Amino acid sequence: MSFFSKLRDRLTRSSTKIGEGLDDLVAEAPEAAPAPPPAPEPAAAARPGLMDRLLGRETAPAPPPEPRRELDDEMLEGLEETLIAADMGVDTALRVTANIAEGRMGRRVSATELKGWLAAEIARIMAPVARPLPLYARTPQVVLVVGVNGSGKTTTIGKLAAQLNAAGKKVVIAAGDTFRAAAVEQLQVWGQRAGVPVMTAPQGSDPASLAFDAMTRAEAEGADLLLIDTAGRLQNRADLMEELAKIVRVIRKKDPSAPHNTVLVLDATTGQNALSQVETFQKMADVTGLVMTKLDGTARGGVLVALADRFGLPIHAIGVGEQIDDLDAFDPDEFARALVGLA
Repeated sequence: MSFFSKLRDRLTRSSTKIGEGLDDLVAEAPEAAPAPPPAPEPAAAARPGLMDRLLGRETAPAPPPEPRRELDDEMLEGLEETLIAADMGVDTALRVTANIAEGRMGRRVSATELKGWLAAEIARIMAPVARPLPLYARTPQVVLVVGVNGSGKTTTIGKLAAQLNAAGKKVVIAAGDTFRAAAVEQLQVWGQRAGVPVMTAPQGSDPASLAFDAMTRAEAEGADLLLIDTAGRLQNRADLMEELAKIVRVIRKKDPSAPHNTVLVLDATTGQNALSQVETFQKMADVTGLVMTKLDGTARGGVLVALADRFGLPIHAIGVGEQIDDLDAFDPDEFARALVGLA
């Protein structure tokens, strides 16, 4: 199954919420005068049906026409409410709705047309930020991975390592969340599965010291990439900020240009909270790109549109499950069509 097929199938909560909202919006058209009866078909039109019956061919009945509704202010308000309910955010929802309305007011539209316009507008917003994790000639390329605990950060590192290794890149992982034994164990499992070494330290050890040792090993082994996991205890922001700052200071003693990427992993199920997490981590670390996980378990997929519209940070990948191939590069057109429920 292609990633788009999985995205479309698993993004059902968001797509159902938006798709059904648009269907209901069109179906709620104010009562209009009854349409005149259709003109009688000419006699010649009956011939194909007669010939089909004589030859034993069956003709499928034509599908009923889709309901249509005039695009007016009331309908636009309903569209805004639908997008806000899908966690697209007020500002983004208003901007998207205004763009859809431009030049189309007064037209009678179907839900399918509305979904197509919405998908095109979402894809337009997302296209500038759809950028895979950049790979550099300088080695080892140090990728610092940040995010709150429970966001899928550790699993994302494991999947990235496995995919990069399969693509022929030599990868080393540093289990820098030294305060959570479960995170270290999870990375070790992924490392064994992917054939990637995982550097660990005793629980409670200094993460910056581990990062320095991991850089030394990555250089010695000629690794292409070093992926460094970090803690995500936002309830102690001052401590976390100092911990991240110390990691950066220490690894810059070996390479003044490191880290070359700082990737923030976000959990789609948190909805609008993802925006505040981006603001927080931008203050604590120089975030260069995003990965959104757990899009298969939420009706809040619209938050990714709000993130792109508000921050403009590159979206490197999205996740829709637990398997290695359930993390893939972000494609704005496929995401937009899946989000609104278009095949």
